[in-house]
Amino acid sequence: MHPAIYGALVGAAIGVVLVVFEYTMLKRNARDKAARLHRPEEWGDIEKGRVNTVLRFSLILPIGFALGFWIVS
Repeated sequence: MHPAIYGALVGAAIGVVLVVFEYTMLKRNARDKAARLHRPEEWGDIEKGRVNTVLRFSLILPIGFALGFWIVS
């Protein structure tokens, strides 16, 4: 397999893990805050921005890993 393809796959896998981890952590924090304040669960602008930032980063990550693997090989 070409090193760039391998790097892109590794970068995509890491990106998916990052997005899932960030989403679950923010979901847990929102659930805990809702239970503590006795309100329905809701996400603020900061939480939405954090998920969007990690999502955008994870979309660029495969390109960076592909370039890195291609240059190193």
